[in-house]
Amino acid sequence: MTTHEIANDLVALCKQGKFAESGEKYWAADVVSVEAGAPGGGDPVSRGIDAARGKGEWWTANHDVHGVEVEGPYVNGDQFVVRFKMDITQKASGQRITMDEMAVYTLKDGKIAEERFFYGG
Repeated sequence: MTTHEIANDLVALCKQGKFAESGEKYWAADVVSVEAGAPGGGDPVSRGIDAARGKGEWWTANHDVHGVEVEGPYVNGDQFVVRFKMDITQKASGQRITMDEMAVYTLKDGKIAEERFFYGG
């Protein structure tokens, strides 16, 4: 698959709310995931599929998602960018916020070798 095909499929899955499925389908075994702020105050860099899964499980356990807008993908070579706008409630505080996030994905051999998340606001 080309970068465009992978990017379009990942966006289609995310638009359906299938975030975990998109990761399982496209993460490389040694994927590196970098957050601007680490979930739960931990290390902002997660390495490997198990760590990426754990990050997703933490997110699901700590947030209620009321709505998601997905924009993109924007492709350049072996990278693509996707914008996520999420209407969420943080379970611990009960605070409802709109999260604006850009994700930069880098592919290697048809898999996501690295994903980096950038937050607005």
